[in-house]
Amino acid sequence: MWGQILWFIIGLVIGLVVGFIVARTLMQRYLKKNPPINEKMIEVMMSSMGRKPSKKQVNQVMQQMNKYM
Repeated sequence: MWGQILWFIIGLVIGLVVGFIVARTLMQRYLKKNPPINEKMIEVMMSSMGRKPSKKQVNQVMQQMNKYM
């Protein structure tokens, strides 16, 4: 009886860990292929704040975004 409960709990923990790792890997791969923000969006955002961004500024922002992804 206790052995079956113990095996169930061990299986549940292993399943949760494996599921988390697989989901995390798939999400990272998806975000790498389809980034949530691109250079055009950054240009529009900076333009809406009243300034014309240079290519260098846009690249710096993109590098910062990619650093944390």
